[in-house]
Amino acid sequence: MSTSSVSKGCFVFKPDVQKKKKSSLGLEDYFNHGCEGAETNEMRFKLFHDLWNKTTTDTELLQEELNRQILDNLLDFTKKSYSTRQQSDWASQMRASEIPTAALMLGVNVPDHDMTFQSLSELLQQSVTPHVACVQAKECTALKHLMKRVLERLMDTVVAFDDEDEDEEAEQRSTQAHKNMQCSLSSLCEWYNTQTKKSDTPGKKRKSPSKDHHPPIVIIFKDLEAFNHRVLQDFILTCSRYIERLPLMFIFGIATSPSTIQHMLPHSVSSLLCIELFQSLSCTQHLATVIDKLILTTHFPFKLTGKVMQVLVSLFLYHDFSVRNFIKGFQLALLEHFHSQPLSVLCCKKKEALRNVTLLSHTDLERIRKLPSFTRYVEKQQTEEQAELLKNDAHLKEVCQQLIKDLDKYHKNYYPTLKCLHALTSSLPRYPLGKQIRELHLICLEKSVWETEDYHSALKLLKMLAKDELIASLQRCAEILHPVKSKKMKSALVQLEDMLAKFKQLDVLVPAAANEVVQCEEETLTSPVNNLQKKTDLFQLQKALLEMKESRRSKKQSPFEILRSEALEFFDYLVKSHLSPPECQTLHEVCYYSSSSTIRRHLNATPRISIQAALRSPYYYLLNENLKTEDGSVSNAAPDICLTYKLHLECGRLINLYDWLQAYATVVSAADGHDPDSDDFGKVDDVKHARFIRAVSELEFLGFIKSTKQKTDHVARLTWGGC
Repeated sequence: MSTSSVSKGCFVFKPDVQKKKKSSLGLEDYFNHGCEGAETNEMRFKLFHDLWNKTTTDTELLQEELNRQILDNLLDFTKKSYSTRQQSDWASQMRASEIPTAALMLGVNVPDHDMTFQSLSELLQQSVTPHVACVQAKECTALKHLMKRVLERLMDTVVAFDDEDEDEEAEQRSTQAHKNMQCSLSSLCEWYNTQTKKSDTPGKKRKSPSKDHHPPIVIIFKDLEAFNHRVLQDFILTCSRYIERLPLMFIFGIATSPSTIQHMLPHSVSSLLCIELFQSLSCTQHLATVIDKLILTTHFPFKLTGKVMQVLVSLFLYHDFSVRNFIKGFQLALLEHFHSQPLSVLCCKKKEALRNVTLLSHTDLERIRKLPSFTRYVEKQQTEEQAELLKNDAHLKEVCQQLIKDLDKYHKNYYPTLKCLHALTSSLPRYPLGKQIRELHLICLEKSVWETEDYHSALKLLKMLAKDELIASLQRCAEILHPVKSKKMKSALVQLEDMLAKFKQLDVLVPAAANEVVQCEEETLTSPVNNLQKKTDLFQLQKALLEMKESRRSKKQSPFEILRSEALEFFDYLVKSHLSPPECQTLHEVCYYSSSSTIRRHLNATPRISIQAALRSPYYYLLNENLKTEDGSVSNAAPDICLTYKLHLECGRLINLYDWLQAYATVVSAADGHDPDSDDFGKVDDVKHARFIRAVSELEFLGFIKSTKQKTDHVARLTWGGC
């Protein structure tokens, strides 16, 4: 391989044998360094560890549940293709050269695909065939590499090729490649025949479908778009020649579009595949389910504030669409909360939190007194009560227990009300409160939703809902409230069921009343209209129009409109009672994580800024006193890459390497203590030249400069700023 780098080099760093190994610290030891002076480190670590494991277990189960349908469909396709091949009319239903192929559309959330393919491989091995091989493009750059990976994973052994030259050109003729591959597939045929003969041994009972006489051979291509077109074409052409001897099946993992197969494979190759398309659940639907099961629930005590939630959702929407990475971000927030917040010992289920309150020390109680939410709570109390809360630790513990109960009630009422409001507004035109429940949740976390213009717009649209649409929305709300055990939600469910019963009674009671209302409206409207038909002057016309306007305003509401207004007033009362922001709740800091900057810094890294900071201030990274400067400049004793970086900041778009080298040699001579008046000062010798070339190569590797053909002995600068 050729390279345009300024230099090439290989550096070996031998380990120091005599250096003693540092004693490794456990997870709990690292965790204990988070809060200095905290007395609940062990308890917090145990709570964190339990919640971490619960998050991992629940998300894995949820992933399996969401992928169950598409995995079942793939299993059915595999079994159907296998059973069809076993029948006598195989040739009539499928040509002998066609390979059954499942095109699995997984979406662009590539980090989530590994878990899906792992589950698929396990299910195939359990219920269909033991012969399953998964391959990736990065390990199959050539045809022989692809075949080697497939054979090794099917045969569970090391496969060697008798190639004439390991470094033969990539443009070799496909016929020669086919000849090499035929020999390898012949060995696969022999191995497969040996395996099937073992299963045909008399006296053995078949316990599962995987022990059938001739199970299929399934090859899974995880990332089809990344495969080399020529390699994939040659592999398919080769496999098609052995389809009569080997029951091969392909599964293509596609992230973009089904048309990818047409772009990668010509018709002569794609015609050898019998393709069936399978569509997986979209990543946004997957995220909505994860948020509903992990965040919008009272079963998980840890919560996120609006800013942290917005950071995680933004990274999901604008970076990778990966639900797996979203869960990792959630777990990172969980770790940071328990690591940095001593009062997170109360972030657990209600019974355990009430017990932990009694175990709080005086230092922890002082931390509670300094919480902003608790300070606001104290300011609202009487003077005597304020003194007790600030001085009496026993009384404070009793009050904290009651506040923990109130916080638990708040969550039990908040989430059902949020879901009911989403059920009512998610189908409105233009989605004033958002189409996804996460959008509505973010609004409710940041402000009082009933004070926003979008909420009033949603109410106006709800007042125009038809009867069928309104009843369907109310029924969804009743289904949401039915499993909730909160007393207030049970009372709300009773009122909601009464309203639904009244709506159903309208079908019997409305016809007669509706006729009367219609007749009254016709009488009130026809009289002004009749006056308009007569010959009138401008004053009479204005008077008639005003009468029509007043009659429309004062018209009598129908029974349905009255019930609809009552239902909307009922939900408006629920929203104003239970959807206040969590910042309004006392002691919300114990379970809500709010440091969005920390999450953004860890998940949305800025490597260029970090590298520039290290090159500009090496003292803070190397902790060498010789590198410490007061004015922020780089010391002459700094590493070579820091010196060359500092010098390149003084240049323009194009940098003359000779001038750069002369400046570097001058700085290094000053660092070595040479006399500026001597003849050797600033002279370039072999050592300085080698050190300079290595530093420039490192800058090129980091992306600060690149080679250019505009001028001889020049390099182009790629970054600006950072001074």
